[in-house]
Amino acid sequence: MSAKNVTPERNIETLNANLQKIEALTQRLVNALAAQRDKSPALEGPGQDLYAKAAAAYLSEMMTNPSKIIEQQVSYWGKSLKHWVAAQESLAKGQMVPEDPTPADRRFKNEMWTTHPYFNFLKQQYLMSAEAIENAIGGLEGLKEHDRQRVNFFARQIVDLMSPANFLGSNPDALERAVQTNGQSLVDGLENLVRDIETHDGALAVTLADPDAFEVGGNIATTEGAVVFQNRMFQLIQYAPTSARVHKTPLIIFPPWINKFYILDLKAQNSLIKWITEQGFTLFVVSWVNPDASYADVGIDTYIQEGFLSAINEVKAITAQEQVNVVGYCIAGTLLSATLAYMARTGDKSVRAATFFTALADFTDPGEMGVFLDEDFLGGIDDEVARKGYLHSFFLQRTFSYLRANDLVYAPAIRSYMMGEAPPAFDLLYWNGDGTNLPARLAREYLHDLCVDNKLSKGTLTVLGETLDLTEIKTPICAIACETDHIAKWQSSFVGLNKMRGSKTFILSESGHIAGIVNPPSRNKYGHYTNATPMKDPASWKAGASFHAGSWWPRWAEWLGRRSGAMVAARNLGDSTHPVIEPAPGSYVTAKPIP
Repeated sequence: MSAKNVTPERNIETLNANLQKIEALTQRLVNALAAQRDKSPALEGPGQDLYAKAAAAYLSEMMTNPSKIIEQQVSYWGKSLKHWVAAQESLAKGQMVPEDPTPADRRFKNEMWTTHPYFNFLKQQYLMSAEAIENAIGGLEGLKEHDRQRVNFFARQIVDLMSPANFLGSNPDALERAVQTNGQSLVDGLENLVRDIETHDGALAVTLADPDAFEVGGNIATTEGAVVFQNRMFQLIQYAPTSARVHKTPLIIFPPWINKFYILDLKAQNSLIKWITEQGFTLFVVSWVNPDASYADVGIDTYIQEGFLSAINEVKAITAQEQVNVVGYCIAGTLLSATLAYMARTGDKSVRAATFFTALADFTDPGEMGVFLDEDFLGGIDDEVARKGYLHSFFLQRTFSYLRANDLVYAPAIRSYMMGEAPPAFDLLYWNGDGTNLPARLAREYLHDLCVDNKLSKGTLTVLGETLDLTEIKTPICAIACETDHIAKWQSSFVGLNKMRGSKTFILSESGHIAGIVNPPSRNKYGHYTNATPMKDPASWKAGASFHAGSWWPRWAEWLGRRSGAMVAARNLGDSTHPVIEPAPGSYVTAKPIP
């Protein structure tokens, strides 16, 4: 519609039409919510005992140290009153807002948060309240450290939720957009909300990326290769060589099965898979099955026997080699540790060298994930998997998202539901939403035996009739951890590595769990730390470490090359007993399991 055709009457017509659409969408929303899956309270938040512990600690503090509580309250109310008076005085003098001492915050980028008295008052008051809550909780005594961490985490969840940016009536961006579009943004936002709830069976999970913008094997995960073996647990992909000669010893990457392997092959510019082939390595990658209820009794022993050991044996047969090199990423690194311990106990020398990406073998300090490792959540997961036979990917995605709620929950929700924007065409976020399920027994064993009881590190985990001991591993090891990793704390990765007795190389990459690993040299973005001096203490190691600009990939490739043998003629895909089954990335990665 041209500008000259825009009249108040037409605006009213558009607004009324949008209001009718909102009414119809509201009915769809009600229907979608009515059809939601049964909710387990234990999976929706911490148990009531945590709140009781926090309340008891606060009451105890009031009784034993009342001056401290009074000081906190007086400070908060004093700041609030001073802010209120300053706002009134500014308005009386014709000034829009009083002095704003609050720090920069990505949630409040719109200039109206700074220049408009209403929005500025809300922002300042919210940040003062958030600070008061943080101080009150941080100063609580009488709580065990684990309980303190949980109280801090879940209090932060509530504080983040209550940001004025998360509500339509107090978000200037959303209000401006609604006025500019005559309400169309609200219609589009409600449409996005209803679609997400319908997609997730009545539960709310924000769509982070345009689901139609990417095709696995089409415009992502496109490195040339083929599936050359498969069983019920995985497809084995061999990637095509890009050089005439390759290292004699092949390499196998075991990615985590809580996500899909193509995080390492999103696009050519940042594909670790493609880059490895360019360095002259024969590369195999495991693509795990996305399990359904028929996998309910699959556990740690199954993944080791039918996954890790099977893949190693098949690659040895295809390449006619007695040894292979291996990589374990995240949770797969944990079970790779267990596999190496099993192989050490049984005298299997099939692995020449092993690399770990952001992997934990010791869960004494599991980092931020530890807030979920308590009886309330674990009991809820046990009940869920007993009923379903697997843990649905929805729960895993939601858990990881709330570790970074402002970035992965609230900001996308504001854009989608309040601004009415379509999800962006972002390959990393597309992968993040393409989750996988966990078999029931594996979920229980991983959470209870490894994360809570720490049996692998303690030497009490029994697999396939053998009690595993990490100290028996003498395989040369290279471990890459990430400095700001919120899933696998780098200090814990360091501690687990030092349980093993082989030669060890530790590399600490800048950034987090994904960006620190998917960090190609061409970007020259994140650097890394190294320290050749063997130390048992991660703090001492970091203090004495040298910083290197740029990606760790070339340093690792040099380390791996020295342990990969002489150069030989590049290999064809598969062999006479392992014919090509289908092109990479295979069908397991795209299959949708039947519940």
